[in-house]
This record gives sequence, C-alpha cells and structure tokens, in this order.
Amino acid sequence: MSTETWTLDASNGGQLAVRTDVTGRAAKMGHRLTIDMTSWTASVEWSEGAPTAVALSAEVSSLDVVHGEGGLTPLIGPEKIVAKANALKTFDADKYPTITFRSSEIAAVDPGFRVTGTVEIHGVSKEIVVEVNVTDSEDRWRIGSETIVRQSDYKITPYSQMFGAMKVVDEVTVTFDAEYAKP
Repeated sequence: MSTETWTLDASNGGQLAVRTDVTGRAAKMGHRLTIDMTSWTASVEWSEGAPTAVALSAEVSSLDVVHGEGGLTPLIGPEKIVAKANALKTFDADKYPTITFRSSEIAAVDPGFRVTGTVEIHGVSKEIVVEVNVTDSEDRWRIGSETIVRQSDYKITPYSQMFGAMKVVDEVTVTFDAEYAKP
C-alpha cells in the first residue's frame, strides 16, 4: 500500500483567508474585509490515490487585514492596524491562539472531495463539512474550498460599534487555496 503525506502552507503559495461583510443602519461606514491567515499548516495523508486524513492548524495571531471594500474612507495602514486589533480581540487570541481542523471522513465527489471533520475555534469544537475542489493542472494539483462559518456557533460575538448600528455579519466566508507539485 503506497502512502504519502502532503504538507501545505502559506510559504508555498497557499492562502487561508476570511471574508467578512457588514450590516446595520450604518453599514455603509464599515469595510468588508479580507483577512489572510499568514501562519498555517495543512497536512493531507494519501493512500492508494485518495486522501485518507486531513489536518489543519492556523495561528490566530498571524491574521493580517489585507483588503477592505466599502467604507467611507479607504482602508489604509492605520485602519488596517485597528481592524487587526479588533479581530484579535474578537477572537480572544491570547486565550485561544490556534484554530484547528481534523477530518473524520473523506468522500470522493465531483470535482474533488467532501471532507467531514471537527473544527475548533475559540475553544469550541464543532463538526463541519467542507467541499474541496481538486484540479489536475499537468505538473501540480490545485486545491480550493469555500466554507461559510457562523461566528456565534463558536461563542464569538461579531465585532460591532455605534451600539450595533454597524457590525460584522455573523456568517463569514473562509477560503482555502493551495497547490501541490506532483512528484
């Protein structure tokens, strides 16, 4: 039986990101953010040409606000620093420094795999299902997914200001993109 382990992370071009939206009477004042996690590692165990286990770990303190759409003013350096500080506070990053995922079941679907597993965020573990697209591009595999995560499911209160007139939407979109060079 042939087995191998793939290791994916940000250093080889992979991206783990969170996209937010805003709501409330003053939503036009807020930015829809793209937040990259810059320190993460994923491992994929393969056996007989199919994945058998997936694990991912991301350091909350590595989050980086890279883009903001909307808002009354452009999201530039100082505002990005404030947004990062607010996100770290929302995540209680000092108390819950790591986000983890570990698969429990993997099923082949077109065009990739349905991965069921447990994610732990903010000290709360919850089972989720992630649809992972895998594309064969001659010399490498391209891997991608997009999953909706509800912050309140993990006892996270979405960031708000002005007594809730502008707040981050409870559901955020988590995206994962990576490539793995074929041996």
